[in-house]
Amino acid sequence: MLEISHLSYQVEGEEGQELGILNDVSLSVQDHQFVVITGPNGGGKTTLAKAIMGLVKPTGGSIRWNDTDITDLDITGRARLGISYGFQQPPRFKGLKVKDLLALAAGSEKLTREEGCQYLTKVGLCAGDYIDREVDASLSGGEVKRIEIATILARKTGLMIFDEPEAGIDLWSFAKLTETFKLIHQKREATLIVISHQERIIDLADEIVMIADGKVQRHGPKDEIFPQILANTRTSCSYLSEGAK
Repeated sequence: MLEISHLSYQVEGEEGQELGILNDVSLSVQDHQFVVITGPNGGGKTTLAKAIMGLVKPTGGSIRWNDTDITDLDITGRARLGISYGFQQPPRFKGLKVKDLLALAAGSEKLTREEGCQYLTKVGLCAGDYIDREVDASLSGGEVKRIEIATILARKTGLMIFDEPEAGIDLWSFAKLTETFKLIHQKREATLIVISHQERIIDLADEIVMIADGKVQRHGPKDEIFPQILANTRTSCSYLSEGAK
């Protein structure tokens, strides 16, 4: 179970004033739930995800994972506890082949070629064309994104966090990705937290967390929260539209 209590993250503005990126955020995510975090751009969604992974250090509050306080743990410590994170813009690794990256993620030098190919297929890549390629500048942003998601699947962690996984991938690959998320959830293999504006991903969720202005504006079951979001889009300039541009 993930428990976030009164989490805050402040930065210093250009004129020395404190700017609140996250403001007293509290929420709980039960084991094996699929939770989508959505909201307007700049509202604090990515910062919250990075705080859970340890990529930014909160200025207040606490984070607990499976009854362990991880607030002061570094990224490595959190990874060892079974937390993984997919970036909006994944890094590249010149000289490192896809098959080796998957083996490192799986924690096994004996990861077979067939097993590696299975992870690539799950994210919509033709495995034979990618398994021996280097994770370098020759790959497009969308290709690197899908390879990173494949490495997260290979790690088989208890908490998987994805920051806009749909960004930069084509419709066919997006369909494969949603199928993979659905299968992980159905098999109760992990707790999923996905930042997304996409209705097809939101529709898979158990719960929706709407974040704006650094605060949790709404949090509850999908069937309760999603109709409220859709209603708002009919009466104002919606954040869902902003995310689709």
